[in-house]
Amino acid sequence: MSALTGKRALVTGANAGIGQAIAVALSQAGADVICAGRSSSAETVALTGGTELRLDFADAMAARDAFSGDPVDILVNNAGIIRRADAVDFTESDWDDVMDTNLKALFFTSQAFARAVMARGATGKIVNIASLLSFQGGIRVPSYTASKHGVAGLTKILANEWAARGINVNAIAPGYIATANTEALRADPERSKAILDRIPAGRWGRPEDIAGTAVFLSSPAADYIHGAVLNVDGGWLAR
Repeated sequence: MSALTGKRALVTGANAGIGQAIAVALSQAGADVICAGRSSSAETVALTGGTELRLDFADAMAARDAFSGDPVDILVNNAGIIRRADAVDFTESDWDDVMDTNLKALFFTSQAFARAVMARGATGKIVNIASLLSFQGGIRVPSYTASKHGVAGLTKILANEWAARGINVNAIAPGYIATANTEALRADPERSKAILDRIPAGRWGRPEDIAGTAVFLSSPAADYIHGAVLNVDGGWLAR
């Protein structure tokens, strides 16, 4: 029997990249997967045999009714966006768009999940996708950096409140992963070289590198892990 057999998981932003890789890995571990996001997750649904739920997390309350049906045991908060500009030029709309999707929606989605889990007297797992920029400042991504610092903080406070209620709240901090969010960096020869030169593993990460950690944090093997932010970064933060 696989570690997650009989469990249902909802993965936000499951249409591509890290979210898709996590959804596939959870499915391979035995979970039934709900792929939630504003873009079509048809490809991920085909890979997982799961179901699709169209939600636009630009609306922080988009998931308020997402847990009112069949029980969901695992929530992976992966949906996120990024805006790049010098801090002196950064607009209010770019600030608000990123914070609403990356932080506010994550909190209220977690709240809706926790309320449903507690109402049925069950246990659950929340896995948030943080970032290296939960610890560092980055360059030209002020709202993204602020939001990911916030994700690390929310992970800890929710763990403090919900650990004794049977809900594990943890986060993964991916390093530089080859996804759409890092396309601009990988297309810049100087930035790409500077990044690779600092990564002890000597390569950009792959979405699949994050997926195994998500399965672990969703499984009984992580039952006594609460409030952790696990770096999956090829050694970047150790450098």
